[in-house]
Amino acid sequence: MTNTLAEVPLEQITRFYEQAFRDLNRESPVPAVDVSYYPYVGLNQTIRVRDGKVFVRIADMCRDMPAEPHRALAYILVAKLLRRRVRAEANRIYDEYISSEEMRDRSSDRKRSHGRKIVTTSKGEVYDLDEIFDNMNFWFFGGKLAKPVLTWSVKKTYRILAHHDATHDTIVVSKSLDSRSVPRFIVEYIVYHEMLHIHHPTVHHKGRRYNHTPVFRRDEKKFPRYQEAEDWIERSVRKLKRNAKRK
Repeated sequence: MTNTLAEVPLEQITRFYEQAFRDLNRESPVPAVDVSYYPYVGLNQTIRVRDGKVFVRIADMCRDMPAEPHRALAYILVAKLLRRRVRAEANRIYDEYISSEEMRDRSSDRKRSHGRKIVTTSKGEVYDLDEIFDNMNFWFFGGKLAKPVLTWSVKKTYRILAHHDATHDTIVVSKSLDSRSVPRFIVEYIVYHEMLHIHHPTVHHKGRRYNHTPVFRRDEKKFPRYQEAEDWIERSVRKLKRNAKRK
């Protein structure tokens, strides 16, 4: 995809939304529609109703989006607003556009330049994430995995124990795990899991994202205490939740 396409006029995009309302809500009159671009950090597209008027906000990184994806997006947003089933063809056309390599790169660049990642420290009260990363890198990746920024989260969490942010090249581990009540091999397993996300990047296929591919799952089970770690996490969710909610 290139950037040589002319920007579709907002008047034409507005007509797409009006037609979508006609097709999906035949029993009601077409509302007034206001379409504009908004400097969202990501590929966000929103539709809202205020005082009987419909407001559509499209990420400004989509200014050069061709007419067909704009038309497809109109049917997707209006269908969601009306709680109707989204047409498969509309999803296919729009997903094909936003999952293109150029749009993924554009979205990542925007998040990198406008987003903000809160980094605390890699050295916790009990566990040092840098040390654990280096050990896991040596034993499982031959020391070849590039080290990202490693940080403990600001707050204790229990639903998400860690995540890898490829845009900011960061691994964040929940502060809930920086405790003497948490075995070291649990933190090692959590860090190893996030390192696998670096080793096996997200796969984009037909508009869908696959983070845990079969090869990812295969390598995940190479952790010597894999099942023990999984069992510990499942047993300890309630305890982690209680600790996270303590002031």
